[in-house]
Amino acid sequence: MSRINLVDPNSATGASGELLGEIRSAFGIAPNMFRAVANSPAALASMWGSFGALGNGRLCAKLGELIAVAVADRNDCHYCLAAHTALGRKAGATAEEMASAQRGKSSDPKTTVALTFAQKLVETRGQVTDTDMRALRGAGYDDQDIVEIIAHVALNLFTNYINVALAVPVDFPGVKLVREAA
Repeated sequence: MSRINLVDPNSATGASGELLGEIRSAFGIAPNMFRAVANSPAALASMWGSFGALGNGRLCAKLGELIAVAVADRNDCHYCLAAHTALGRKAGATAEEMASAQRGKSSDPKTTVALTFAQKLVETRGQVTDTDMRALRGAGYDDQDIVEIIAHVALNLFTNYINVALAVPVDFPGVKLVREAA
């Protein structure tokens, strides 16, 4: 049970109503996370705008979703793990790729470097080293890519915290956290 009201998209008005309409158009439904965030039109505009901006960034959608599951697993966020696993599959990732990403791994060495960096950002609260940055650059990531990786992590921290703190009910097919499976 959610710790906060889930705004009904059919009766929402104002900015939240408009944004929930956009979200419903994009997903076919208004997922519970957005319904929870709709309690604050400013927070909903920030979250939805960030998804849109990063969706138009240089990093491909698949890498964005792989980063999202790596971060969700680190933060024990069942909601985001389920949602981004489903979205990752739509972005072309296999079930195996999504499961590996939870562990910060990929069959692609460049992707592994990005996932390792994303997990380190979460674990160290951004206190990465010059060695971490050299690893990204050595894998072929430039300044724009690095900033976008950090932005993906930051957005996913926002969504993870919303879903965990507010106990938002998962409305995507469930996925087991790696730490629970271990």
